[in-house]
Amino acid sequence: MLTLSLNGETLQLHEAINLSLLLEQQGFQAQKIAAAINGEFVPRSQYAQTAISDGDEIDIIQAVDGG
Repeated sequence: MLTLSLNGETLQLHEAINLSLLLEQQGFQAQKIAAAINGEFVPRSQYAQTAISDGDEIDIIQAVDGG
């Protein structure tokens, strides 16, 4: 079991997962977000290749439409 922090909230996962799948499971629209793991920005093109590890701190920022 993996324990991580997602936007300051503790989250437990039962299996290894990549960032892309985590975002999908948590309901984030990948095209309108920016993601960082342990303070390091992850390029959108690398979401599917970026493994989530036990203890990771993940921050997701959603873009807001409007003007």
